[in-house]
Amino acid sequence: MPLIDRNLATPLLERMRHYPVVTVNGPRQSGKTTLCRTVLPERPYVSLEGMDVRAYAREDPRGFLREYSDGAVIDEVQRAPDLTSYLQEVVDEDPAPGRFVLTGSQHFGLSEAVSQSLAGRVGVLYLLPPGLDELSRFGGPSPTLLDALWTGAYPRIHDRRIPADVWLRDYFTTYVERDVRSLRNVTDLEAFSSFVRLAAGRTASEVSLSALAGDVGVRHNTIRAWLSVLEASFLCFRMPAYRSNVRKRQIKAPKLHFLDSGLVCHLLGIRSPGELRHHPLRGRIFESWVASEVFKVVTHRGEEPRLHHYRAAGTEVDLVADRGPGLILAEAKSGGTITPRFFGGMRRLGRELGDAGYTVERRLVYGGDLRQSRSGTEVVPWNRLLELTW
Repeated sequence: MPLIDRNLATPLLERMRHYPVVTVNGPRQSGKTTLCRTVLPERPYVSLEGMDVRAYAREDPRGFLREYSDGAVIDEVQRAPDLTSYLQEVVDEDPAPGRFVLTGSQHFGLSEAVSQSLAGRVGVLYLLPPGLDELSRFGGPSPTLLDALWTGAYPRIHDRRIPADVWLRDYFTTYVERDVRSLRNVTDLEAFSSFVRLAAGRTASEVSLSALAGDVGVRHNTIRAWLSVLEASFLCFRMPAYRSNVRKRQIKAPKLHFLDSGLVCHLLGIRSPGELRHHPLRGRIFESWVASEVFKVVTHRGEEPRLHHYRAAGTEVDLVADRGPGLILAEAKSGGTITPRFFGGMRRLGRELGDAGYTVERRLVYGGDLRQSRSGTEVVPWNRLLELTW
């Protein structure tokens, strides 16, 4: 994999100046190992994927850590969850910052181990598939919107020029057969696979656990647990409803967004970018792509995304980003033609929030190529989305 610059490199180095341990969590194949080996080329690297190394770390954790007394990058550390308890002893004896970097692919495994053993001693970061700005560093021609949506952002596709549909099929099969099988929440892999495909068809939609349960044929609580598995695996996130006092009747259900549009296209059986052009879910796939790009750029700054959606009677806004002193209201429209109805929800909500004392910016991200300011709203083409600060 080429050593492209990742936006998380600077937050990683910053955290290492403050904590003896830093964790880099994220989905499989998001580039965690490459990031760590690029940023820390002289640091010893050890992976717990190998059964012999894993057995050593599990059976003799003190001996294992003694070999790396000056620090190391330890990959897939959730495969030896008790190791962090012994790592606590090591860093308490010598709390020098920046000694250990831990990476992991399963949020459950790594987060549970870290929270129990290393609270207050660890900086926590997340590396997701590259954002649009990072993908451009691979070189090659600029993609069309449909190409970008269909291909997705997993780096190996762009590095090795592997056809996206081939790589994503293998990735999902490996995810279900390897990672999901090890999670206690999932016993019926066939039903779980059906659930993931049905959930992909609901990307950018409000989550209805009962509807999903009925479609899959499992219990409501099972769907709740399986959604948690998807989130813990960094395949999707739930965007909560924005709760304000400007309206009495608001929808409070979160929206489901998949983090990779290419994976959504694969799960929905969309076989080419051309097929996506007339697909009935193109608009929702684009909305999730915009939401995920914002989610990624904030996450890769080392910050927690504070993103919401809004729906009340007559008013909908795809994205409400909380920037502390102000709010950003954003709409995502996959079409290349701008129409006045795109602005209505943002204008109404923005006016009411402004009357309530909020500072509000309005943005429209669309499938065209002309950047302009219109109706008090910044209109930005999809491929210039990250020219704005989110």
